[in-house]
Amino acid sequence: MTQSELTDIQRVRREADLLHDEQAVAQAVRDMAAGITQEMAGSNPLAICVMNGGLMLTGWLTTHLSFPLQLDYAHVTRYRGATRGGELEWVARPRASLKGRTLLLIDDIFDEGITLAALVTACRELGAGKVKTAVLVRKLHARAETGMHPDFVGLTVPDRYVFGCGMDYKNYLRNLPAIYAVRE
Repeated sequence: MTQSELTDIQRVRREADLLHDEQAVAQAVRDMAAGITQEMAGSNPLAICVMNGGLMLTGWLTTHLSFPLQLDYAHVTRYRGATRGGELEWVARPRASLKGRTLLLIDDIFDEGITLAALVTACRELGAGKVKTAVLVRKLHARAETGMHPDFVGLTVPDRYVFGCGMDYKNYLRNLPAIYAVRE
C-alpha cells in the first residue's frame, strides 16, 4: 500500500456519511438473533461464517444465540480488494460435513446475491438438508440477479458503496463498529 492509497482511505473514512451508528447495528444484531432463535433453536445448526465480511457479524450474532450450534467458515471472494465484484473464487470450503445438516450462512451484505446464491447452491450440492442465510445489511436496489432473498436481514442501506461492520473499502475499514457510505 502506497502512502497515496493510505491517504485516500483516510480521506474516504473522514468524509463518509454515517448510515447506521453502533447502537443501531447492535439492536439489529439482537433482533436478528431473536428471529434466528425462534426459527432455528432445536435444529442443531451449523453456522458458517462467510469470510472475511461475515466475521464481525458472526462474532456478534452467535453470542446472542443461546442454543447449541457448531461454527465453521467458508472463504469466497468476488472483490479481491476492488470496489466492483468479479468472478467468484473459493479460498476455503467448510471443513465440517454438511450432509443432512441445517446451515446458517452468515455474511456482511446482500447486494446482488451472487456470492450468497453460489454458496447456498454449493452447500446443497454438498448435501446440506436446509440452508438459511443471515446478512447484516441488504442493499436497496432492483439489481438482485439470483431471485433469492436472505432469510434474516439486520439493516438496509441505499445503493451506495458501504463499509464498516465487516464490509470493506479496498480491504480496509472493516473494523469500524458502524456502517458508513462513501461520499458521492
